[in-house]
Amino acid sequence: MSGKDDSREAILRRLHRVEGQIRGIIRMVEEGKGCEDILTQVAAARSAMDRVGIHILTHRMRECLKDNPADSPEDAIENTIGIFLRFSSNLGPVAPEG
Repeated sequence: MSGKDDSREAILRRLHRVEGQIRGIIRMVEEGKGCEDILTQVAAARSAMDRVGIHILTHRMRECLKDNPADSPEDAIENTIGIFLRFSSNLGPVAPEG
């Protein structure tokens, strides 16, 4: 199996794990479990999704840039920084919906 396939499989495994976590959260809400317990699981699922994003980001840096080289090293760096900043701006506290 190639490196790309290994990475894809790792991403899919992580996503399936998150999918199971989300199903568990849905079940907890349906069963009327306590808010703190539900929020603990939401935080765990969010953290798992962040790890998926980081895995995809590192894959992009390693594989995609090798397979699709930019016109210059500066373009590659700017592209990678842009992707990182878009991803990382989504990390952190979320404002309550109003």
